[in-house]
Amino acid sequence: IEIGPAEVEVFLNDLAVKRRVSASTQSQALNANVFLYESVLSRPLGQMSGLKLVQCRHRVPVVLMRDEVKRVLTMMQGTRRPMAELMYGAGLRLHECVTLRVKDLDLAAHTISVRNSKGSKDRTTVLPLQLCSPLQQHILRVGALHRDDLARGAGLAPMPDALARKYQSASASRAWQYVFPSSALRPWGGSGLLVRWHASESTIQQAFKQAVEKAQIAKQVSVHCLRHGFASHLLAPGTDIRTIQLLLGHRSL
Repeated sequence: IEIGPAEVEVFLNDLAVKRRVSASTQSQALNANVFLYESVLSRPLGQMSGLKLVQCRHRVPVVLMRDEVKRVLTMMQGTRRPMAELMYGAGLRLHECVTLRVKDLDLAAHTISVRNSKGSKDRTTVLPLQLCSPLQQHILRVGALHRDDLARGAGLAPMPDALARKYQSASASRAWQYVFPSSALRPWGGSGLLVRWHASESTIQQAFKQAVEKAQIAKQVSVHCLRHGFASHLLAPGTDIRTIQLLLGHRSL
């Protein structure tokens, strides 16, 4: 069966009109067909003048009120709580939070260096004063765990390949350890070395969901809403939008 641009157009329009898929789903289908024609069949797909593109839906994010955030955080236990507090107090994405290294926290200057974030960019954000003391105690416990790992012949932190080759002893230093390490040692690629990776993202996602339920908050929210709360609660008292944009690492708000 010969399938050309007319048939592909009918398929893509069916996705938009009858199946009412999202813009990203239709875009993936379009890109898959373009790849098939150009990379597999070695010929252009052709023009589709009647293609009906799904419009992106801009949804307003759900934000927790200050008292709701406090109630949720109160319900969280162990290392999950400081992780959630950092996401809210510093505007961190979940992945940025779990991949923080000890060297990224400047407790004296009350700042956090976020490395290789979305778009492969670095930025500096705030570290709330009230989190410094609990984090200092937490880092002491991380340091003790690191010393125990070293005594057992482990204690290395996974590092990007280029840095691992350039700074061969850095992975054994406390500075490169994850602020929120995993509970178990795991193999590092094919090296045969046992290292302590960062905590799983699903760990805090599940803990946050349970805390929202315990706090009896009837909003459909994920842990990412803490980052939205950071921006909204700074904006409310009149913080400059450009400042918030820089702290979040956004091009625009």
